[in-house]
Amino acid sequence: MFPIIRTATESDFDGILDLQSRNLYTSLSPTELAGGFVTTPFTSDLLGKLLVQDGVFVAESESEIVGYLLAGDWKFYAQWEIFRLMISRLPELKFQGRELSVDRTFQHGPICIDVAMRGSSVFPQLFELMRSSFARKFPIGVTFINKLNQRSFEAHTRKLDLEIIDEFEFNGNSFYTLAFLTGAGIDSGDRATIVGHIK
Repeated sequence: MFPIIRTATESDFDGILDLQSRNLYTSLSPTELAGGFVTTPFTSDLLGKLLVQDGVFVAESESEIVGYLLAGDWKFYAQWEIFRLMISRLPELKFQGRELSVDRTFQHGPICIDVAMRGSSVFPQLFELMRSSFARKFPIGVTFINKLNQRSFEAHTRKLDLEIIDEFEFNGNSFYTLAFLTGAGIDSGDRATIVGHIK
């Protein structure tokens, strides 16, 4: 059965947190890290705050959450130091000739896909639902990727055509900052069914 891509509800939180726990950077072996990982842990309370922004998206297959993507404004993400660093660097950056600011951009991520679904259309279709949902509020989306997370980097740059706009260091790790236009879609295939916003 092909996954359903949709906006999350509170009843999805347990499934999201279970998938997160199996893919957190701190929980994986060096071999497992090569397959991709999640850096920033979330709680039910944090997911609830993003849900208010319509910023929680899931892929569901046979009643199981097999993927999720989170997105929101910088006011929400500023509670973490790494995002405060990104915010401080935004005024120095441009993307396709456009100046960046906290008012014109939002943060996309983390995103997590179950191992069994990696390489499928789940990731691009989650991204497309998020992109179209946030296009009404922001023209540009921004995200960061740990340089150790090569799988995520390849997925974002090859499948989604995100562009590197910055590189920075944080807590002994190196990161890319990438950006994308919310008004430009991609060919995300037809394996999954996109339901769209479900309130």
